[in-house]
Amino acid sequence: MRIRKTVNYLLRFITIGLAAAIAVIYFYPSFQSDIESVILPGGKVIEIKLAPEDEKLLPDTITSYAEPVAKAAPAVVNIYTQTLIAERVNPWLADPLLRRFLGPNHPQGRQRIESSLGSGVIISTNGYILTNNHVISGADRIEVALSDGRSATAKIIGSDPDTDLAVLKIEMDNLPAIVLGHSKRLRVGDIVLAIGNPFGVGQTVTSGIVSATGRNRLGINTYENFIQTDAAINPGNSGGALITANGNLVGINSLIFSRSGGSQGIGFAIPIDLARDVLQQIIEHGHVVRGWLGIAIQDLDENLARSFGLDSTDGFIITNVVRHGPADEAGLEPGDVITHINGKAVNDVVMALTDISKIRPGEKATLKGIRRGQAFTATAIVVQRPLVDDK
Repeated sequence: MRIRKTVNYLLRFITIGLAAAIAVIYFYPSFQSDIESVILPGGKVIEIKLAPEDEKLLPDTITSYAEPVAKAAPAVVNIYTQTLIAERVNPWLADPLLRRFLGPNHPQGRQRIESSLGSGVIISTNGYILTNNHVISGADRIEVALSDGRSATAKIIGSDPDTDLAVLKIEMDNLPAIVLGHSKRLRVGDIVLAIGNPFGVGQTVTSGIVSATGRNRLGINTYENFIQTDAAINPGNSGGALITANGNLVGINSLIFSRSGGSQGIGFAIPIDLARDVLQQIIEHGHVVRGWLGIAIQDLDENLARSFGLDSTDGFIITNVVRHGPADEAGLEPGDVITHINGKAVNDVVMALTDISKIRPGEKATLKGIRRGQAFTATAIVVQRPLVDDK
């Protein structure tokens, strides 16, 4: 009787153990990895994890992105611009004697219309469209074409050359609007789709992954925080949508890195989290309000840090101070090394520009740093960053 109870107990224990093992293998396939031992010279042993030979590359194979494209594509528009260009007059025609000889009806100069194309994204059913500033900069006429065949003339609500974004508006009923995602949640390797009007051939969709996030120092915009993707982006895609596999907008396609002029798998998009803030400020104020101290700054390298007696390259050095600007009034000088802004440690120029821009005009900025080997603190009253005229 006792033996039977013992056997039943063991069988029950083994059954529970097998069930637990199957559950672990099913829900945590990484535990299936085989371990291979490698003996190095000298007798040291290292272990290498090997995936099972029958492992599936994609547990849930995706066969189509038609659904997310159908969700987002109606809100992506083609943008056609026209700019009136005055050609230079031949200096000989300015001679009074020659003009008298040619007569009063002789043309003094000609004008031509320059056309360009790009893309945009309808953000709201009220007709607001987000696009790149370089798509519409200097345009005398902007025409927007929807995927359903309708078109309308757009007006510029405002633009922001510092981030290369612009907001347009069209007056039309029953407009589709895209769903905004959250670019801060993007991970390298996430699937993304680019929708736009490359080379003017019409609306086109390309697919890829997020190659990197937080790309900056490209020297394109003042404020850079690009999403890098290998989804094909070509001329005409600028201002178009970068969407997730759920069809939500996470970026505004902006530029490509290319030596040939075509896509080489390195495209950049402006994160929607940044674009949304710009959009809101342009709609409210007609421009973006940013804080400004009136200083030119550069990163610290190891040589500069050593010359200032610093143990770290964190922070930035002031190279120039605008006369009568906020920094000048606060007593800041060229050569000052700034390490903290409002109590927050600053790593580099990119971080500093972003932090300063977020301080509202009229508010104080407390800066801590090193001047001629001595720690110091200065307080400046931030003013609005001067608007950039990109024309």
